[in-house]
Amino acid sequence: MSKKKKRMILGSGKSYIVEYTGEIPADDVIETDDNLLGHTSGGATLSYTPTYYTAKDDHGLVEKTILTEEEAKLLLGVCTLNGTTIAKLVSTARVVEDTDTHRTIEIGGAGNDNGKNYIIRFVHTDPVDSDIRITIIGKNEAGLSLAFAKDKETVVNPEFKAKPHGEKGTRIIYKETYKTTTAATTTT
Repeated sequence: MSKKKKRMILGSGKSYIVEYTGEIPADDVIETDDNLLGHTSGGATLSYTPTYYTAKDDHGLVEKTILTEEEAKLLLGVCTLNGTTIAKLVSTARVVEDTDTHRTIEIGGAGNDNGKNYIIRFVHTDPVDSDIRITIIGKNEAGLSLAFAKDKETVVNPEFKAKPHGEKGTRIIYKETYKTTTAATTTT
């Protein structure tokens, strides 16, 4: 695939979450079954919203615009979860493993905020064109809502707000992996 070729993106992907400790590890360290946030339902939505300020003179002859703020969010749909998943989505959650058969999650109390940020990685796999990896550092700021319905799976929709990181204040890393093809060699 040519690096200049545009593509149509179809399908969903997988979400991974790892506590952020100052560096982003290699893809194969993040993308493991142990770091899987949960299976996806409803896909993922990445948004980047800049805010600009424009200064103008009174006569409309001079104008200057600057970027003053920016916000990046990654919204996910997760349909498989457990208590340890909830602890990564809610900063005040505490997991207590009572026995081999019980896990208790206590949620709430502003003084229990763990202050943790996470590396959130969404991987869209495309066997034809290429894979896409979206990486942000942040935490879920949408809270937690669990709906139990008789005819529908429970889906948690975390909204991770990206924090700036690195020397340039990067909020989103969007990485495409190109598929390479090699011509078949025939021998006579």
